[in-house]
Amino acid sequence: MKAEQAKTVADHALVQLAEALKSGRSEELTRYLAMLARFHTYSFGNIMLILSQMPDATHVAGFNTWKQLGRFVKKGEKGIVIIAPMLIRKQDEDAKDSEQPQSVLRFRGVYVFDVSQTDGEALPEPSRISGEPGHCLCRLRGIIAERGITIDNDDLPFGADGVSRGGRISIRPDLEPAHEFSVTVHELAHELLHRGDDRPTSKTVRETEAEAVAFVVCQAIGLENGTAASDYIQLYNGETKTLAESLDRIQKTATDIITALHDVPDEQTQAA
Repeated sequence: MKAEQAKTVADHALVQLAEALKSGRSEELTRYLAMLARFHTYSFGNIMLILSQMPDATHVAGFNTWKQLGRFVKKGEKGIVIIAPMLIRKQDEDAKDSEQPQSVLRFRGVYVFDVSQTDGEALPEPSRISGEPGHCLCRLRGIIAERGITIDNDDLPFGADGVSRGGRISIRPDLEPAHEFSVTVHELAHELLHRGDDRPTSKTVRETEAEAVAFVVCQAIGLENGTAASDYIQLYNGETKTLAESLDRIQKTATDIITALHDVPDEQTQAA
């Protein structure tokens, strides 16, 4: 595919994405956000504790929170220990009877469980991309290597499917092929757009740009996006205006990747 054709594909896809963002949050995203509100935000120390005990943990909550979500901890499952603060009211022996007891901060170990340790109702989740990327997934990995970027499955942050590290991309193993393709393009977009002096300071802008590039490229190879891209962008508070302000950067990056996906390396041509 020539660059001009790829640009036309990108323009068409970006119009579709803008319309999806105008439509607002999907039902799936609304339910997903309501679920997330029930989960605690853990400190860095507790995240390290969780990952040291269960490296593949994704959604972690206490026994009662899982019960409220219609899920129950499986019999025999071992809890993950984290540290929880607690206030103890302590009366100073020298204080007068009229004085209020002092509150003393203490810490104790409590148990939480990963979703994989539970059974019950399915958790709400945003729409996922579907389809079959075929040879494009392998070609995408080749493009990443050609640009001097390594790709691996190591050291994923808690709950992340992929991460861009600057010259290195890490992707969670065992993702469905369509989702893996989308996540990989998203992280490649971060590498291409957000490692230079023109890197946007806003995380909302960065995530909007990366996911919009992924949307365009996935659309170009025939994957079904549904509301996956608009859901993701709205998770980071992106909107139509955010997309519009980055259109040129998104279009150029997506066009570059689409063109490269359709360029067959010389050694493959000779092998054929």
